Amino acid sequence: MQEKRKTREGVPTFGTPFFYLCIRMLTEKTMEKLRILAESAKYDVSCSSSGTVRKGKQGMVGSTVGGIGICHSFADDGRCISLLKVMLTNYCMYDCAYCINRRSNDIRRATLSVSELEEITMEFYRRNYIEGLFLSSGIVRNPDYTMERLTAIARDLRTVHRFNGYIHLKAIPGASHDLLAEAGRYADRMSVNIEIAEERSLKLLAPEKDHQSVFQPMRLIQQGVLENREDRRRFRHVPRFVPAGQSTQMIVGATQDTDRDILTMSSALYGQPSMRRVYYSGYVSVNTYDPRLPNLKQPPLVRENRLYQADWLLRFYHFKVEEIVDECHANLDLEVDPKLGWALRHPEAFPIDINTADYEQLLRVPGLGTKSAWLIVNSRRFNRLTSYDLRKMGVVMKKAKYFITCHELTSGYAMPIVGINELHPERLRPLLISKTQQKRAAEERQLELPFEENPH
Repeated sequence: MQEKRKTREGVPTFGTPFFYLCIRMLTEKTMEKLRILAESAKYDVSCSSSGTVRKGKQGMVGSTVGGIGICHSFADDGRCISLLKVMLTNYCMYDCAYCINRRSNDIRRATLSVSELEEITMEFYRRNYIEGLFLSSGIVRNPDYTMERLTAIARDLRTVHRFNGYIHLKAIPGASHDLLAEAGRYADRMSVNIEIAEERSLKLLAPEKDHQSVFQPMRLIQQGVLENREDRRRFRHVPRFVPAGQSTQMIVGATQDTDRDILTMSSALYGQPSMRRVYYSGYVSVNTYDPRLPNLKQPPLVRENRLYQADWLLRFYHFKVEEIVDECHANLDLEVDPKLGWALRHPEAFPIDINTADYEQLLRVPGLGTKSAWLIVNSRRFNRLTSYDLRKMGVVMKKAKYFITCHELTSGYAMPIVGINELHPERLRPLLISKTQQKRAAEERQLELPFEENPH
């Protein structure tokens, strides 16, 4: 079987003979629109595993296999999962400074009709290019007009084409409650992008938007999810409403907002029962002519990665925002991961005895993950653990050995291990940072440019 070719974003490579052979049913005009709109959609990263299961049904086309949602990344079992990531149109009535599709930009524009997008989705699925659809759109005419077309596509795919795969829809800020409620009956996941954490920064770059317009559809979707959850408890057959919940995206590096501002917003969003993921997108300098934006040579990828690590600590490691970032450390350390950074700032919390510490304490140890902490708690009931046992459990001893004690920690080492309190954080830090990490952090710091105080 000939391997399908993909770009970095995962969309099949346009222009290859094999690709055109597979989609010969589509017209050249439609394909040209698809090229433009797929390129415009690549800056939205708020798509991932859905967490929903749509089993195969008789008379239906498609499914989501094994409970793993359709995403444009890798699944837990290593499978590469793909979806059609496209915009309905890249025309937009707004002029947001950070957006490639802003009204004032002189770029190629295109619009797919509802029937064209449905045909593309089904043709790609039948040829095994995709397992689902991620659909967004620029806002044209008014929010209701745009949301009505997105809803019509999801409705027709489910009811007319009998498509049972994954569908992720963008909820348009300002759209009516009825349209959002109808879209939620057909979509697996919906998302509304916050983009900028601080409202003053959002007003600077997107004067036509505010946080209230974003939070309103979020609240409506959350209300629908909670009502549907209650209905499913009371009634046997109730269609699901946005079963995979919501997601959102925040841009990193386009404004002076600190990591503390971004993580504070993320923590508040995770307090909502329907919010599943917050995504962080390093700002890509697409509108270099706008003085309100920093002129970066490349996106702040190291900072983006540190935010994802901090996000993981908030969701699974029982950390609070003020423990990860505070007034003295408003931005994350680029050289070390957030958990190691916290440990170096709090040597008084260590060492931790592996054989007596509770689960929450174990999660604070650098080099220990949720799985290894769970294994430690369950294994030590039968025997005292040693460093050999910890290695077998997947503990990263290169980090953890400075923060723990156990039955013995000298086996395999020429001399007893000296902990953080004996070495002191300032001496331990260089031992835990590789030259590659130092180089990447230094390169990214060099890319930081001062913002203008009063841009014109």
